[in-house]
This record gives sequence, C-alpha cells and structure tokens, in this order.
Amino acid sequence: MAHELTHRTAQPAPEPRRSGEAPESSGPLGFPEPPAPVAPQEPPASPEPSAPPAPRERRPRPPARPGWWCDAVIYEVYVRSFADSDGDGVGDLRGVRERLPHLARLGADAVWLTPFYASPQADGGYDVADHRAVDPLFGDLSDADDLVRAAHELGLRVIVDIVPNHTSDRHPWFRQALAGDGRDRYHFHPGRGPDGSLPPNDWESVFGGPAWTRVADGQWYLHLFAPQQPDLNWENAAVRAEFDSVLRFWLDLGVDGFRVDVAHGMVKAAGLPDIGRREQARLIGSQRLPFFDQDGVHEIHRGWRRLLDSYDGRRIAVAEAWAPSAERLALYVRPDELHQAFNFAYLQAPWDAGTLRRVIDDSLRATTSVGAPTTWVLSNHDVVRHTTRYGSLRRARAAALLMLALPGSAYLYQGEELGLPEVTDLPDEVRQDPAFHRTQGQDGLRDGCRVPIPWSARGPSYGFGPGGSWLPQPAEWGGLSVEAQTGDPASTLELYRAALATRRAHPALGAGGGDGGLDWLPVPPGLLAFRRRSADGDGGVVCVANTTDRAVEIPRPGGPEGRLLLSSAPAATGPGVPGGACGGAPGGTAAGEAGAGAGEAGTPAGETSVVVAPDSCSWWAI
Repeated sequence: MAHELTHRTAQPAPEPRRSGEAPESSGPLGFPEPPAPVAPQEPPASPEPSAPPAPRERRPRPPARPGWWCDAVIYEVYVRSFADSDGDGVGDLRGVRERLPHLARLGADAVWLTPFYASPQADGGYDVADHRAVDPLFGDLSDADDLVRAAHELGLRVIVDIVPNHTSDRHPWFRQALAGDGRDRYHFHPGRGPDGSLPPNDWESVFGGPAWTRVADGQWYLHLFAPQQPDLNWENAAVRAEFDSVLRFWLDLGVDGFRVDVAHGMVKAAGLPDIGRREQARLIGSQRLPFFDQDGVHEIHRGWRRLLDSYDGRRIAVAEAWAPSAERLALYVRPDELHQAFNFAYLQAPWDAGTLRRVIDDSLRATTSVGAPTTWVLSNHDVVRHTTRYGSLRRARAAALLMLALPGSAYLYQGEELGLPEVTDLPDEVRQDPAFHRTQGQDGLRDGCRVPIPWSARGPSYGFGPGGSWLPQPAEWGGLSVEAQTGDPASTLELYRAALATRRAHPALGAGGGDGGLDWLPVPPGLLAFRRRSADGDGGVVCVANTTDRAVEIPRPGGPEGRLLLSSAPAATGPGVPGGACGGAPGGTAAGEAGAGAGEAGTPAGETSVVVAPDSCSWWAI
C-alpha cells in the first residue's frame, strides 16, 4: 500500500562519537578509511570494561516460575523507533522506559531490546564497538539500569541483544588488527592469484557483494555482513573469554536473558571452502553453508547455557538461527543449549491452510523431540510487516489470533498490535539499510518496517517524541496510534489486549496442559481447526481459522453450548447465512475494519452451526 508521507520529515541521526575519537574520513565506497598504522604494541585480551552502575537496593524481579519462557509473549522493541525522550528524532532507552506501561497493559511477559551499545550505527547498532557501553544516541548505563528496574517493577522481564558473530570496524580489537596486532581474533587471510588480488574464496556478503575486503598491506578480512562488520574468529580463546565477560556484565546489571544475533554463525568450516554458486544469501535457511549452521556453534551455546544457569532468576538465551530444517533448528534448543530459537519457517509461511499446518506440525515435532518449547513470530525488524505481507489487515488480525493460540511462546514486533503496515514509499535519500546501498536499491528494504511508531493522533511525530523522527511517518498513522485505538472494541490494539488477557487466563492456552500440544479437527479445505486441552482435562479451547476469501459453514465448535471467546472478524450462525452477513468489511488497511474483537454477538448458544468469516480466526471455549 502506498502512503502519503507527511511534513514529519526524517531527521538524520547524529553519528555518535566517543570521547577523544577523531572524525573519520570516508573511503571511495563511502566506508570509513582504516586508521593509520601505529607502532606495534601488545593488545589487551579484551576492551577495557566499563563499570556497571553502582549497586542500589535489590532489584525487584518478576516471580520466578519454572520454564517461564515456555509460554511467554515477548515484545520486540526496535529502540531507535519506539519512543524518543529528548527530541533528537531517534528513540532511546529513557523513551522505552517511559512507554513500558503500554507493554504491561498489552499483556506482554517480556521485552526484547535491539542493540543500544556503542556503535557507529552502520547497521542499526548491529555493528558493536563496545558491548559494555550504551551509545550516547540512546542514553547511558544509568538509563539501562533504570529501564531494567522499571520493567521488573511492572512484572516485565528484559532480554537484550548480543552480537557475537562480528564487531564494528571501530572496535578496539579491529583497529589493532589493522595496525598489525591481534589479527587472529578475526579472519584475515591472503588473497588468491599471483598477486593476491582475488578474495580468499567465493563467499558473498548477506548484504550483497563479496564477503571480503582488502586492507592496505594486501590481506583480506571476512565480513559476512557489511564491511564495517568484520567477523570474529571463534577459534580464538580471547574471543570466547570476552563474550563470557560481556554476558556476565549484563546479567549482573539484572537483565533476564539474551537474544543471540546470528547464533548459527561464529564457526566457519575448516579451510573456508568455496560454495560454487552465486546469490548465496538465497540459500540461507534452505541448506547448510560453510559459514552458517556449522556443528561447532553448539559447543559455544553449551558454554553459555552453563553460564546462564549459574545465575538465579531463570535467565535465558534465544537463538536467531537460520537452519535448513526444523530438525537442524531443534539442535539449538537441546536441554543443555539455548532456551528458544526463532521459528523463521513459520514467519515465512504464506496465508495458506495447508502450508501453515505443515509448518506447525514440523515445528512442534522437532522441538518436542528435544523437550523444548516452540516459538512463533509473524514480524520483526528485518522483514516486511505481516499486515502488508499477507495483503490486508483482516488477514493480519486472523494470523495474530492463530499464532497466539498455538502452544509455546510468541514474539510480537512493535506496532503490530496497531496493525501497522509496511511503509513502502520511503525516499531513497532517507534509507539507512546498508544492503540497500550495496545493491543499488535492489535489496535492503528493511527501513520500511522500522519507521517510528505512532502513540498519539497528533503532534510532530504522532507522539514518538517532541520533535520529528529519523524516518518519515505516513499521514494516516495518527489514526493507527495507541491513543486513537485505545477503548475502541473494534480496533486491532484492543483485539491484541483481549487475546493476551484470554491467553493468560485460560488454562488451555499458552503452554497449555498435558503435553502442551494440539489436536487437529476435521474442517473443509482452506480452514484450520485445532483443540487445546487444559491440564486437568476440564474444558479446552478450539481455534478455527479460515484462510479463504469466502464464508464457510461448519458445525459449532464444542456443540450447541460452545462459547465464542474471541474473533478477529464478525461471526454468524445458522445454516444458509449468506457470506455477506458474516464477512465483515472487505480486507482493507484501516484500524478496526474487521469488526468485534471480543464477545458473542451473533453466536447465541444452542445453534448447531456457525459461518466462519473469510480470512478470520476465532477462539471457542468448549
């Protein structure tokens, strides 16, 4: 959907500069020039650690319960686009802290924060120069400490990103490596060809172009992402010790866990063999590659699990791992490894009943085989928002209810509870995704899902902050704001609030009872229906999803006494009800288009059948 961009123009994010850091000049491709060589010196084993905030009173922590992550609803905050407290147009930690009550009211169990560490921001903070420091763009360590305390007081746990595959090219280690010291902490290799002018192998960057950059003395360094993100060598003991120290630093500050960026990376195949194919990024997640999903990563994760288990409060780690099969992905969540792994197969599934059922079955079978919970996700900061991906808000609402009815843990991405669409018409000059620039605009369109979210119907940035926003917001977003949707029973926000409240209250939802699984029920083609049972077997919930564009009549879930708990669209009952009577509004993009969020209107007890609206999902108590 095209958007009219308002006068709320993007403000360029100021590039942070650490104290004493001289301005950087740019090379011919727009990347920073390497620093001038310095006299060799013995590099430290790790960057000089920052001191954590001075201890205060004991931090409150949400009540510990075994396996809290097994059915948690975890809300992703893309920090620079969530809330801006100081008017510079960029979200910050104080802004997040001030908006935490929204997450508590929504019904989330935990918040996941994208990187806020010291960084030149070449890739939205995933190019980390110091894992123990907060970038001045987002605040300081005291802001991080205050955020963790405030979250715990609201009953929210806090998960932070950790980026172990690579560092920033401004990291002290890489600066030393360019000067000739400590290169074994990265992947530096001579080139091929008589004069070494060819890269060491044929690997390509995920962001486009070669995965190798040559430095002044003729060697090449590996970067599976941007040139500003050199890959670390995890065969080096100093690298492993450094990240153990980083994890302890944040655990001591009180965070409840980590989302591990590129958890399938870190270890590369011995000898760095060629792949022999182009467009290698398209192969990620479909086959094993010599730079991803190598078996050696599991030893690293087992070490981190031991470290996490040494802390109280049930701290966790979540793998962002792309694997070619559900079985390979399940290896990351074996009992002695990480606690969860993102389910990208589900995220990529189209709005199709047959495909969704296959992915659900494969996911549950694989994770159950290792005794781990399954996770479900529809959107995040790297993909097109599912409102746009599925083609309508109507489908997005239905997909949300379907996901939240499944056994396991669910991840929400900021703004999906508002039904926000992708912003597809950002001007080229405001885009900051490095892949966009490395592919001449043919790829790297992640900025469209990162536009700052609206909080109020008016204001210079719809309540995002007192000034503008780093990316321009569409004119219609005032009507999609938290303020505009709160209290409207037909709104997407109130649908999410009702769904999370019902999920938490009903014993058959969330992790569910018994084995936490589901029972598929027979329905016509294009529909999905499954039953979740409570632990004591007393009652349950039936979820019915219609992925077609037509109304379909089915027997009433639970029989005549089945009770409608929640629906993404209006429901109707009885034989012969025409499709228009139960179809609600046609698929569109305005908040609240698709009718009631909760209630039983039009579904009186005693009816023996119901007509399921097109592109809808409903929950029934049985």
